[in-house]
Order: sequence, then C-alpha cells, then structure tokens
Amino acid sequence: MANRLGPMWLNRVSQLTGPTPAGRFSKFALQVQKVNDLEPIFEPMNDDELRAKAQELRLRARQGDSLNGLLPEAFALVRESAKRTIGQRHFDVQILGGTAIHYRCIAELETGEGKTLVGTLPTFLNALPAKGVHVVTVNDYLARRDAEWMGPIYQRLGMTVGIIQTNQPDTSRRQAYACDITYGTSKELGFDFLRDELKRLQLGDTHRKSFEEVFLGSGQHAQTELPVQRTHFFCVVDEADSILIDEARTPLIIGANNQPTQEEASAYYGADQLAATLVRVKDYKYDPVEKKAELTAAGRRKVQSRAAHPAFVTLTVDGVYEYVERALRAQIAYLRDRDYVIHDGEVVIVDEFTGRMMPGRQWQDGLHQAIQGKEKLEITLETITAARVTVQDFFKRYKKIAGMTGTATSDAAELRRIYKVGVMKILTNRPCRRVWLPDRVFSTEEEKFRAVADQIVEWNKTGVPVLVGTRSIEKSETLSRLLAEAGIEHQILNAKNHEIEANIVAQAGQIGKVTVATNMAGRGTDIKLGEGVAALGGLHVIGTERHESRRIDRQLAGRSARQGDPGFVQFFISLEDEIVEAFGEKPAARIRRRYAGRGELTSPAWRRFMIRAQAKKERQHFKDRKLLMAYEKQRAEMRRNMGLNPVLG
Repeated sequence: MANRLGPMWLNRVSQLTGPTPAGRFSKFALQVQKVNDLEPIFEPMNDDELRAKAQELRLRARQGDSLNGLLPEAFALVRESAKRTIGQRHFDVQILGGTAIHYRCIAELETGEGKTLVGTLPTFLNALPAKGVHVVTVNDYLARRDAEWMGPIYQRLGMTVGIIQTNQPDTSRRQAYACDITYGTSKELGFDFLRDELKRLQLGDTHRKSFEEVFLGSGQHAQTELPVQRTHFFCVVDEADSILIDEARTPLIIGANNQPTQEEASAYYGADQLAATLVRVKDYKYDPVEKKAELTAAGRRKVQSRAAHPAFVTLTVDGVYEYVERALRAQIAYLRDRDYVIHDGEVVIVDEFTGRMMPGRQWQDGLHQAIQGKEKLEITLETITAARVTVQDFFKRYKKIAGMTGTATSDAAELRRIYKVGVMKILTNRPCRRVWLPDRVFSTEEEKFRAVADQIVEWNKTGVPVLVGTRSIEKSETLSRLLAEAGIEHQILNAKNHEIEANIVAQAGQIGKVTVATNMAGRGTDIKLGEGVAALGGLHVIGTERHESRRIDRQLAGRSARQGDPGFVQFFISLEDEIVEAFGEKPAARIRRRYAGRGELTSPAWRRFMIRAQAKKERQHFKDRKLLMAYEKQRAEMRRNMGLNPVLG
C-alpha cells in the first residue's frame, strides 16, 4: 500500500515550525522523515541487535536524555518490530499520528486507520524512562485484546506488558502496574487510584508516599493492604472523546457499606406505587431537559392523604414528597433496556453514548434505589461516599496525557481547556470514499422503523451488507421484529458480550449480512468487506436516531468506508425521538400533535431542526460537565482547608 505522504507533502516542512496547526504539522513531518531515514539502517539488524538498540535507548532515557531527541530511533524500532511480530508496517500518516500523541495531542484518525497500531509508537517511547505508561481503553475486552495483539511488538524490544481486568486480585494488579506498559479501562484505573488512597489512609500515609516508598517499606503490612499503582506518568487514551468527554459527567465513587433498614426499603417501594397513581400535568410537572419531576399543589395534597401509609412511617411529609418525586423521575426518565438493564438481579447502568453496560456504577441521590423499587428488586441503600474523583481530576494527575480517536475536533476547545491537550486531524492513508445520504425524517417512530425495515429489504435484495445502529436495546428488538416479519435473516447485538459481539461485527461486511446493534456494540473492531461487496458500494450503515452528540453519529458512520473502501451512511429520524425534547416538553408535544400521521417529512428544514436540537443537547451536556467540575473543585478546596484529603470522604 503506497504512502500518501510523498516528497510533495514533505515540502510543507519548509514553513517555520511554531504553535500554529501548520507549524505543528511541519515540526511533526520532520520527525516522519527522520524515522523513514532510519528504516534502511534498522532493517538488516537481527533481533538481538534490535533489542540491544532498545536497551541503549532505555539507558539514555534514564540518564536524562530528552525523549524528543530519542523519538526517531524509538519510532523506527517500533516500526521494525511490528513488521517482524505482527506483520504490519506503520504508514507515514501513522508515524505522524504517533508523533502528535507524543507531543500531547489527541490524534484524530478516521476509523479503520489503525489507531491501535499508532498508539504503540508514543507508548514505547514514553516507557523508556521506566516510570510506567498506561494505555486506556473503553472496556475489558479491548484492553485484553490490544495488550495481547500489540504486546509482541514491545516484548521483542525488551518491554514488559501488563493488563488490568475487572475482579482481578490486588497481587495481579500490582504486578500489571509494575510493568513498563499497562493496559486497562478508565473505570478500573480510576477505582484503583481511589482504593489506593483509602489504603494509604489506613497505613497512616498522611503525606502521600510514593508507590516505591510504601512498597519497599512494606514488611509489616499484608500485600492486600498495599497500594497497587505507581506514579501517574504518561497516559495514552484510546477513544479519547468517549472517555475524556462523555464519561466526564459521572464521578467515580467508592462507597462504604451501609445496609438498608426494612423501613427505608419500604419507603422506596411505597413511593413507586404512589407515583404510579399520579397524573402528569395535574399532579406533577416534568422537565425533560433537567430530568426532574416536581409535585403540583394537587399532587402534594394527594401525597399528603397517603403519608400515613406504613411504608412512610419514618418519614416527614417533606421526606415523602422527595421520595415520590424521585420515583417519578425513575419511572419517566430512566427506561429499562435503554438507560439500564437487569443483570443477575441487579440494576446495571447502560452508557448512553456507547450502549455498553457499566457494572459497579450507581446513580446518586437515591435514584438508583428508586429504580430498584420500580423494578421490584432488593433495595441496596445508597452507599456512603468513602472516596470519589471525577474523570477530569483523575486524568489531570498524569504528568502527561494524550490519545487518539476518530472524532475529537468538535470538542477541541474543551479538551484544550480542561486537559491542556491539542487536537490534530491526521490524513487518511487512502482517500475516504464514504457517501452520506440525506437524513429521512418521519412524523412518528412507527413510520420511521417501518421505513428502515423497507430500506433494509430493498438493499438486501442486491446483497449489500447493512449495519443498523439503534440507541437502546428495546429499539433494536423493535426493528428485529419488523425484519423477522419481512423474512430478513439478521444478527442482533446489545453490547452485553464485547468479545462475542466483536467477532460478529467483524463479519458485518460480508455479502447479504444484516446486523442490528446498539450504538457501539463491537466498537474498535475492524470490519473487512467480503468478496464482491466493494463493487456493490460497500457496507451500508443506517442510524435510527440522531444521538445527543454529533460525535456518536460520526462514530457509527465510521463503521463504513474504512481504509479506502466504499460505503454509505444514512440516518432515519422521527419527531417522536427524544432529541426533539431538547426544545422543551411542551414545544415538542405541540410539534408532534401538529404533524402526527403525515408520514415522511421531506422539507430540508426538518433536517436543520434536528441539527439544532442536537446542538442544544451538546450545550446542556457541556454545562453539566462544567457544573460538576465547579462542584468538585469547591469540595476539594474545602477539604484542603480543613486539612483533609480532597479525594476521601
């Protein structure tokens, strides 16, 4: 495969390097040329000579040589190791992306451009000082897959690789963190940090000793009492937008055990039953933007008449109001198989942006317990916070952070302001051949899904593979029923088993395949086109709803037209989609009543309307993240003034 970056491209290096995007491009392009110049020197070396060269770089890095100066040799070594171990050679654009990551940038690479391979370059370079590099992915499966897939590249050069997985014992975690390179999820790394803070408190470490100080002086302590993480030196974040932006509205919290009393559990069940009898507008008002319910005067009178119920024996009347409003919120705003699933008798939150389950996470302020009451599950009372940290605060603890993703430019300002990282868009190795078809807008959800099914039937006749993205498990099953009625064989994926689904998604490009999946089931999986599919136009992707972030739409679209392949993308949306409520519940209701039953709405104005709604939702999420950061900053400052650890309690 030919490189797109030839001599004409490198002529741009003649401009002066500086802080501008053009200047950064020129600076990084110079490094690409230096790496290329070393390839014919390293190619004839045998494996022992390559390892010796890598050891020489490690020694120089530990003696204080600048990593910037070691970049060309380190990158050239990784490129040669990759060719010998996994049979892949880094293209010039990938070298450029790796250089951008090393210089504290989020490299935006189109899906299918080999982000995982790009990450090996800065990871190896920054692992040379032996301070530990963390590679963060979005789930356990990808952390294990990437470590096992890329591991031989590092190991050929004398590096050690560790993997962090859910439910891993402390001894294994400590060994994994002691490696040169450690793969794991943001959730696991964040919770390990919090658990280490609690351990340090128990060890009497009021001055926050280093991992090495605590570990070396550990003779009097059991291994389970010791911290597992080393210093936070360098972090490479894969799917950086998802982790650093989307997950940033939910803090990581470790709770202390706090068992509910029978009276407390009864109050949640009783509030759910009472809430089910209330009438919207008459008894309560609901704000869809804030996702909050508020009782009206009539509603309060109705609740007062039931306040003597045995379920509320321990509560004041105001307390009953709070429980009922919380139950209303659980019933209206949080839907089963969209916002959460029931797994092994527990409420498990589903990530609204990726469709993935997030075991161990809980909603705060009693909402999680209200949902348990709604689903008639055992109430596990809200835990007392023992330690907490926001995603922003955790990642800002690293001396250096960077990453890669397919979609980051729309949030470049926020990434720069919060994490002090730039965003650099990297050219594709081959021209992108993705075709965006105009959105189709319908008055009702039923009409929309029938149109989606009809379109799939039409495309299926020609043999083109189709991948359909849905926002919830419930909606993927709705479409599945329509396809079954039409006699279309298909796979349905709900992001419940990452490994199995990744294997299925990898086959989604085969001729005649129809795959229905929640947002990002199988995200991070390369989809290869079957024989003859390119001639039919490649993989066709359908989005059944505009999401609350344009980046998620782009991620879904990126499943098609990878690595120069052809592909089509089209979104089907309706006035009953939740995104319409961004303008308020009453305006949304008026629009839906006025245009009900009109079928497809063909005016381009409707597409612009949906884009405005999406932009409004993005601003709301940004506001939520700002408020959370302000609150956490205030809380941490208050605890510091009191002489307390800002993370604990």
